[in-house]
Amino acid sequence: MTENKYEKISQKVKIKNALGLHARPATVIAKLLQGSRSTVSFTYRKETVNARSIMSVLMLAATKNSQILIDVEGEDAREVLDKLVSAFENKFGE
Repeated sequence: MTENKYEKISQKVKIKNALGLHARPATVIAKLLQGSRSTVSFTYRKETVNARSIMSVLMLAATKNSQILIDVEGEDAREVLDKLVSAFENKFGE
């Protein structure tokens, strides 16, 4: 069995926190991605942005109960996606 070092995975998440993707969650996302080697993007209402950019995440203006598609591509894609999904599930600690 050969291990695939480079992966591209996607998952939809629901925004659970009351204020949606505002400055605090955007900052949490940026910090989560700091050590990763993967490319991460969020898609909301046909707009795709770089998830590492706090301003880009804010520009999505995603509200509570919105669905966002997370796309992760790279060697640590699974680990990065798991961390992000967990952050969304935990309402970014709010």
